[in-house]
Amino acid sequence: MTQYDEYKVIHVVEGGCGTLLLGSSGLPLKKLEATLNREAQDGWQLVFQVIENKRFMLFWSREAVILTLGRKRA
Repeated sequence: MTQYDEYKVIHVVEGGCGTLLLGSSGLPLKKLEATLNREAQDGWQLVFQVIENKRFMLFWSREAVILTLGRKRA
């Protein structure tokens, strides 16, 4: 198991408007990809991810991805 010197947690949420209008809009994959690429440029690596599904405005539910990133200090 790789040990990292520092960690960062990022929360990427499914859009609320699509959830309200369509019942579900899916995770914003382009935003997720852009976020991971931006963080990778700063030396961060994906360590762990979990998909969270929670209630949204009483009747709907929406997904979110919680990303844990790690990196070694230079």
